[in-house]
Amino acid sequence: MSDNFNSGNTRLWSANFISLIITNGIFFAGFHLLLPVLPLYVSKMGGSATQVGLVAGIFVFSAIIIRMFSDVGKKYIGTIGCLFLGIVISFACAWGYSLFNTVDGILAIRILHGVGFGIATTFYATLAAIIIPKSRKGEGMGYFGLGTTVAMAIAPAFGLWLATDFSFLAVFYFAVGCQVIALIWTYFCRFSKHYTFPKLIEGQKVSFVDQFAVKGARFPAFLTLLFGIGYGSVLNFISVFAKDAGIGNAGYFFLVSTVCVCVSRVFSGRIYDKKGAAFVIIPGILLFLIAFFALYYVRTQMGFLICSISYGFGLGALFPALQTQILNSVPEDKSSAASATFYNMLDIGNGCGAIVYGMIAVHTGYARLFTLSGWVMTAMVILYILSLSKRNTTEKELQIVDQEA
Repeated sequence: MSDNFNSGNTRLWSANFISLIITNGIFFAGFHLLLPVLPLYVSKMGGSATQVGLVAGIFVFSAIIIRMFSDVGKKYIGTIGCLFLGIVISFACAWGYSLFNTVDGILAIRILHGVGFGIATTFYATLAAIIIPKSRKGEGMGYFGLGTTVAMAIAPAFGLWLATDFSFLAVFYFAVGCQVIALIWTYFCRFSKHYTFPKLIEGQKVSFVDQFAVKGARFPAFLTLLFGIGYGSVLNFISVFAKDAGIGNAGYFFLVSTVCVCVSRVFSGRIYDKKGAAFVIIPGILLFLIAFFALYYVRTQMGFLICSISYGFGLGALFPALQTQILNSVPEDKSSAASATFYNMLDIGNGCGAIVYGMIAVHTGYARLFTLSGWVMTAMVILYILSLSKRNTTEKELQIVDQEA
């Protein structure tokens, strides 16, 4: 089986692409199994609320830092080598949780796990961007994220079930199994040697600033940061909001929104490729905005679920569209930096937003947080429309200059 090289070949559904969707989903499942379980594990050890919070969020910072070195890694061990390294580190950490029974030990492993997660997520997306034909990039990245979406919806609940009905060790061993499957399956994919081995270019310079926010894609990167704030407000606070409002089980919110995300990704990518980014990004922001403002007024299960529909369709449109926008803004040899940029901005928006929102919630309650996210989405759509207007004005001026010449 051969790779798509984005030049003339418009075939999307290759064996490698299907394998990437599945193995990326399995890898994410192995990570997200642990998200709701590790805080419980640390709490059972006698960890303080601060230590529980650190275990829950500290991996974000190590993931962001390691992504700044993604081009360095690609230069010396290649795209596939970096991907294998990230999965192997994640495997070792998943196993390591079962070996330590101290909070400090778990914290240390969590930091290292962030390194593995940061490397693997960057290079899974990089490899997907490489083999997806350029003319179908929006559609392809939408489908690529389906495995991740399903894993993020199912794995946390499954992890809690394993921990409750069996043991914490069962969760850790299952996470290990996910990483092993992802590693072996990815190993047997036949990718071109062009991407398997390092590309050592004499005099090539690696910009660490570009690894944080790649040049040429910094405006969509900023939009991704704003998106991350809204996305994170739901991930971090919807459960406690539902409990405080007496609405019921927040799990139904995620279940319904996940179905909507999957449906949205099927057609939003095609719209992106045929009509352009604006026809996906603007409706996606507006759906997010509607969901956030409506949540402030919701006090019934039915209203809660209607908000989850708007949120799910918005998420399914925005996530792959912003990722594709960043990837399309840079040359192919910068695809790893572009992937790192996308996930860095998403994690920063999520992590920093959660910290600030947590401080605000003490004084305002959780419902008010979603109106703040609504205003963030309002700023996002205004900035995006202004950028489109500026770009159209520039294009018209260039056309006038060409005509006069």
